[in-house]
Amino acid sequence: MDDLLHCDLFIGGEWRPAADGRRMEVVDPATEEPVTRIAQASREDTMAAIEAAAAALPAWRRVPPWDRSAVLRKAATLLADRAEKVARRLTLEVGKPIAQARAEIQATVECIDWYADEARRLYGESLAGRAPGQRFFVVHEPVGVVAAFTAWNFPVVLQARKIAPALAAGCTVVARPAEEGTGAVTEMIRCFVEAGVPPGVLNLLTGLPQEIAETVMDSDLVRKVSFTGSIPIGQHLIRRSADTVKRLSMELGGHAPVIVHEDVDVAEVAAVSAVGKCRNAGQVCVSPTRFFVHRRIKDAFVEHFVAATRRLRLGHGLDPETDVGPLINRRRLEFVEKMVADTVADGGKLLLGGRRPADLNRGFFFEPTVLDEVPDEARAMREEPFGPIALVTGFEDFDEVVARANALPYGLAAYTFTRSMNTAQRTIDALEVGIVGVNTYVAATTEMPFGGVKHSGFGRENGRQGIQDYLNVKFANVVM
Repeated sequence: MDDLLHCDLFIGGEWRPAADGRRMEVVDPATEEPVTRIAQASREDTMAAIEAAAAALPAWRRVPPWDRSAVLRKAATLLADRAEKVARRLTLEVGKPIAQARAEIQATVECIDWYADEARRLYGESLAGRAPGQRFFVVHEPVGVVAAFTAWNFPVVLQARKIAPALAAGCTVVARPAEEGTGAVTEMIRCFVEAGVPPGVLNLLTGLPQEIAETVMDSDLVRKVSFTGSIPIGQHLIRRSADTVKRLSMELGGHAPVIVHEDVDVAEVAAVSAVGKCRNAGQVCVSPTRFFVHRRIKDAFVEHFVAATRRLRLGHGLDPETDVGPLINRRRLEFVEKMVADTVADGGKLLLGGRRPADLNRGFFFEPTVLDEVPDEARAMREEPFGPIALVTGFEDFDEVVARANALPYGLAAYTFTRSMNTAQRTIDALEVGIVGVNTYVAATTEMPFGGVKHSGFGRENGRQGIQDYLNVKFANVVM
């Protein structure tokens, strides 16, 4: 078919097939038709990529920061020029509506451009010593070879959040995106290559994760792993990192609470909540999920929320009229179906959706779903749904709702809506998360740090903090 793209590995400056010739297919989740054929990297390929990155490290870390900056800036410019092509590929591979795919590519351009600047701002320290002729110096140096593992829901920008600061810091990279979204990530990698990243500095491994991840974790040449994905896999990588004492950054799952206080414009908050909940079909780690609404306004909120959600249109992401695309694969579709059934069995009231749409008999579509009066003990209130499922419940007072919002081991993002600055500040202070949105569902922006606490992980991406995880700190005591 015309949309079928072939993707090879990129190792040591060369595009090449897997050593054993294996390939796999990625399907359009809206049609179930193959759209990308990718190489399946083996242990041999992974070792080759690690060794290429290690060999390229000494020269790349000596490249002046202004020169590294220029390479990143050019890569951002090239990606901006190709944004429509890459966005279309992204929609075909992961199903998100084309407007959301364009927004992801724009965010990727901004991320690379931001770290082009940060490459030139790696400030050290100089202090007078304790004796005459003595100086203390603190300098930052690249941590070394970095492995970047990312999820499929935002495949391009998630890789950029790791590749860009790593290269800016002077590290070399072995990137492994999720198999879904590989074609779009490959197009971004081409931009770095054409921008002048030297051979071996940036390597791309594609395919299923098992052989790649285990080889990376075994290698003492890899000094840092940055991972975006599920909590169980993150926990496995943390345990595996112990033998080689790797540096880690972990951006793991979330189950974001939304606290809607009684002083809001109910219709307005409900409308923006419906859109925020169903972005990328709810397959977002910071997706608003547990809606705690003050009892005095809950009935009105639910009425407006259901009406706004019902207006959202399901369809193929390339259709500009589509608001909600498909789930990523059949496993996720079956998971979401079962979670809705379990939540109803646990006492939740199904008000909208909860099933596969009758008029879409191909693809992994699931209707946007609203459940009311969901008990805190219900499965969906305890386990991340990662789908277009909104769980609504009421609350009476501030201390009660904060305790319920904080009750889970997740701590990535949370949201609150209020007209009171005092209430907003109290809520920000009380929530045990890394990100808080007040009167907005925008949880990530290039210039500000992104990451969680508790089981949602550690380390930060974006902002000036994002480059720190790719740097070692060295102290020098100089006596002359």
